[in-house]
Amino acid sequence: MSLIHPLIDVKEFVEIMPPKSQFLTPITGEQGSSTTAFCSVALSGDLPRSHQHKSCDEISILLRGEGVYGLGDQRIAAQAGDCRIVPKGTGHFFANESDEPSLMVGFFAGAKDVAATGIEYGDAVTADDLATPRGEPNGGILINLDDVQPENMDQGDGWLITDFRLPISARNGCSSTLFRARFLPGAVHKKHRHDNCDEIYYIISGHGLAGAGSDRVEVRGGHFHFIPKGVEHWLHNLSETEPIEVVGLYCGAGSVAATGYVYMGDVTSEDLAARTG
Repeated sequence: MSLIHPLIDVKEFVEIMPPKSQFLTPITGEQGSSTTAFCSVALSGDLPRSHQHKSCDEISILLRGEGVYGLGDQRIAAQAGDCRIVPKGTGHFFANESDEPSLMVGFFAGAKDVAATGIEYGDAVTADDLATPRGEPNGGILINLDDVQPENMDQGDGWLITDFRLPISARNGCSSTLFRARFLPGAVHKKHRHDNCDEIYYIISGHGLAGAGSDRVEVRGGHFHFIPKGVEHWLHNLSETEPIEVVGLYCGAGSVAATGYVYMGDVTSEDLAARTG
C-alpha cells in the first residue's frame, strides 16, 4: 500500500560510496510542505560557494563533521551538534575540514523550494577565506546541542521521549522550533497532532514505527517524514537495544505550545502490529 503522508529515504544519498559532495531537498512544496528540508554532504577539501537567501532564513544542524562557517565577513569554527540560523540576505557557507564526509540537515523556513528562497550566489570560497581568523558569531544564531538542557515534558500529554531538546525556538528569536529527540528502547511519543503547524523530521539513526493518520510505517536512519498540521501522528522505538535519534522542525511555530499541540491517546498493540507501507 502507498503512504498518504510522504516518507523519503535519503540513506543511499548520505552513505554513497565513494562519497562525494552533494545537496538534496527531500521535502518541498511537491509534498505539500510550505518549508523545504535539505540535507548536504561535503567532502574535506571541497571549497563551497558563498550564497545567500533573499527571501527566507535558513535553519540547520551539523550532524557530522567539523570545519568553518562563513557568515558575511566572519569565519566561525564549526563542530558536530551545531544548530544555527542564517538570517535572510546574509552570505554564508560551510567548509568541511574533518577526515570524514560531513552531514548537515536543514530547512528553508517558509520557502517551498530552493528557487523560492531567493538564492543568489557569490564568489567561490578560497583557501585565503578559510585562513581568516575565526571568532564568535556576530549575527544569526549558533548554539551546540551539548549546551542545551533537555526539556521537562509532561508524560501525561504523551511525551515518553527520553531526551527532548529545543536548541532553536522563540527563546532565541526564531519563529520556528528546531528540536532534537532521543528515544531509548521502548520509548514512544504517543498520539498527538499540531493544529497550527506542519512538522518535518529526520531519523538520524535507529529503527521505529511511525504513525501518521492511517499510515503505519517502519522508519530507519535516513528517513525524512512530513506531517501536515492537524494530522494525528506518533513514533515508537522498535529496537530492544538501540535508541532512535531524531531532529526536526515545527514549521512557523516558535514553541511547542504555539504548534497547537493536542494529545490524542495511547499507541495500541493493534497500531504496533499494523503496516501500511
